[in-house]
Amino acid sequence: MDSAWFPPVSMIYAHKPKFPARIYASERHKIAVCLSEFTPSTYLDRFIAKSILSWAQEQKCSLVITPAGVPILEHSPERPEKLFLQGVGTTELTRQKLNEAKIHLLEFGAVPGISGALLNEGRWNNFDVIALLVEAYHEIPDARAAAVIVEAIDKLLPQIQLDVSPLYNEAARIESRLKTAREQAKQVEAPMPPGLYG
Repeated sequence: MDSAWFPPVSMIYAHKPKFPARIYASERHKIAVCLSEFTPSTYLDRFIAKSILSWAQEQKCSLVITPAGVPILEHSPERPEKLFLQGVGTTELTRQKLNEAKIHLLEFGAVPGISGALLNEGRWNNFDVIALLVEAYHEIPDARAAAVIVEAIDKLLPQIQLDVSPLYNEAARIESRLKTAREQAKQVEAPMPPGLYG
């Protein structure tokens, strides 16, 4: 996927250049994944959502699932072991799928960005779109939030089986490093004894 408004960058994997926004598809599993290695400017969100939905309709896809991170601050207190996942569906069928997968339905709230635009476009076009929402760190990679989303997708798509243990292992490593960094920062931020600098 490319656009004049995307950053002019090439991602190199296994000696080969790749666009920073790509689609991976499996004909056998009847599934496609849209991936972006950059955060698009917000003014592009509606255009990207319309393009994704249009492509999905052209390919005769029956469902679009979009992840949405609910931002939490990096310095928030320890997160609960089990992150709270919520879902929003554009049609009765998608809400039924969420119920069957035991995913809590969001009753009130706002879903911004590409996910929000996909929900609006899906509802307008009577197309099945599900947004999965989970608390996620905004400025750093959040493997645990990603694992929760992947687990939910696994429940919603019975034709695939996904192993999320590598994501949980990566989450444990990242959270351990964050905890160490926080403790080191607290030591540096400790108040100086009064009168030391006069």
